Amino acid sequence: MTAFDDWRARSPYYDETHEALAQSVRRFVAREIAPHIDRWEAEGELPRDLHRKAAEAGILGLRYPEEYGGHSEGFDNFHSLVVTEELAAVGAGGLGASLMTHGIGLPPILALGSEELKQRIAPPVLAGDKIIALGITEAGGGSDVANLKTTAVRDGDDFVVNGGKMFITSGMRADWLTCAVRTGGPGAAGISLLLIDMASPGIERTRLDKMGWRCSDTAAIHFDDVRVPATNLIGPENGGFIGIMRNFNSERLGMAMGCCAYARVALAEAAAWAGQRETFGKPLVGHQSIRIKLADMERQIEATQAWVDLCAWQVKEGRDRPADFAMLKVQATRMLEAVAREAAQVLGGASYITGSKVERIYREVRVNAIGGGSEEIMLDLAGRQLFGGKR
Repeated sequence: MTAFDDWRARSPYYDETHEALAQSVRRFVAREIAPHIDRWEAEGELPRDLHRKAAEAGILGLRYPEEYGGHSEGFDNFHSLVVTEELAAVGAGGLGASLMTHGIGLPPILALGSEELKQRIAPPVLAGDKIIALGITEAGGGSDVANLKTTAVRDGDDFVVNGGKMFITSGMRADWLTCAVRTGGPGAAGISLLLIDMASPGIERTRLDKMGWRCSDTAAIHFDDVRVPATNLIGPENGGFIGIMRNFNSERLGMAMGCCAYARVALAEAAAWAGQRETFGKPLVGHQSIRIKLADMERQIEATQAWVDLCAWQVKEGRDRPADFAMLKVQATRMLEAVAREAAQVLGGASYITGSKVERIYREVRVNAIGGGSEEIMLDLAGRQLFGGKR
């Protein structure tokens, strides 16, 4: 059985800088997260000071511009994958989803927002003082972004927002919401991005209980005549759809990496159990059927990681295409489902008891397969881009 991160040493994409970062994040996880993760899972959210501690450790600002409080010099997208890998060690997917929620809420501002907006929002977010979330999904639809219903009507120097968002990660704790709204006519051409101050009058938040990602607070958000300054428009009016689509590619790559990381955690726990648990006079790993399971889990993880790394390299070199991210996400989530299932089989009854990492990971398979675009929509998206066909 290989070490948790031994695979990086055998990869052409990672060097000593990636390993140094891995060791730094690993120490942070051991000190600030691992002793508390079970309690945070029970409480249903992360403490706000964890964001500040992660910022001080250099985790939140990684690969963000220095002028906004980040640090990007000498870092590439493989360093980001390393952070995802190391945060997964505790086996709780809600940790990365909530602690790193700025990874989907902040990029549209940095890519499309005014300089004033960037200077006002990015530094406190990257310092961990403020939490920003992304509001796209609605109760009536998720991946069909072009048909969203939440409206923002111009009224003098403000937009007046009405409608709602559903399944919003960090929605209960967020100070700001990067929100997709309809400012124009039907379809993608009528969508804008608007930064909403979540302390504004007219906003109601409802906490949602979940099967997994329990330490990540999730909310339904309702807007009732919420006034938002027009200066909070992110990019051009009716020009938000491209920003949303750009965000999806990086989100799907990150989710695929997360699937690989959590699958490794599940495999490591299953392998450790197989080496200790005895049946019929010998350890589980002494049975051919168990060795085959473990080897097949490793096979699927390694194959998926190779595709993750290839896609990350293509992004780095400017050779990426959206269809690959869509197909990669399906590959990764199906791999995680298969590995989590087999890990549970190896652990047997122990995998059904709260406290096992495999138990937690197995519950979180579905959110990966649905969030960021369901398998069916991802494959249809890839099919249309690769082979044509009407929507």
